[in-house]
Amino acid sequence: MTPPAEPADVAAVAAQLGREPRAIHEIGHRCPCGNPDVVTTLPRLPSGTPFPTTYYLTCPRAASRIGTLEGSGLMKEMQDRLGEDPELAAAYRAAHEAYLAARDELGAGAGQDVPEIEGISAGGMPDRVKCLHVLAGQSLAQGRGVNPLGDEVLDLLGEWWASGPCVERPGPDD
Repeated sequence: MTPPAEPADVAAVAAQLGREPRAIHEIGHRCPCGNPDVVTTLPRLPSGTPFPTTYYLTCPRAASRIGTLEGSGLMKEMQDRLGEDPELAAAYRAAHEAYLAARDELGAGAGQDVPEIEGISAGGMPDRVKCLHVLAGQSLAQGRGVNPLGDEVLDLLGEWWASGPCVERPGPDD
């Protein structure tokens, strides 16, 4: 696991999102530029609200490119393939199970029991394709080979970091 978020990481995520982040447990993945691009969130927000999105994509460049992919009809194509390809469907179900296991582990470590979202992952898993941002976030945080559709999204994104950091990361004295 990645160490908990440092204040500079939280500030970078706030700049990426344009608001203060909530319930960050740790940085789930770093962009090659060095900024966080996925945060791992606790399953319950400080307000008490259940929050099923364990891997939250924060990079605005990656999020924008993923939004373009969503607008292209890619989700429907992926959804159709789930119905036609039993191996893909099984791998996607396994990704759902990996997501749930990670969230359960986070919740247990934080003393959070969240029965309201038991069995519910994110992104439409295990039977639908509803949010490519979540699928890419899972692939970044848990690594390639866990979510086949998330891996496909990452392959289609290209090098979103190539032009430099999406936000300036504050220094230790900022």
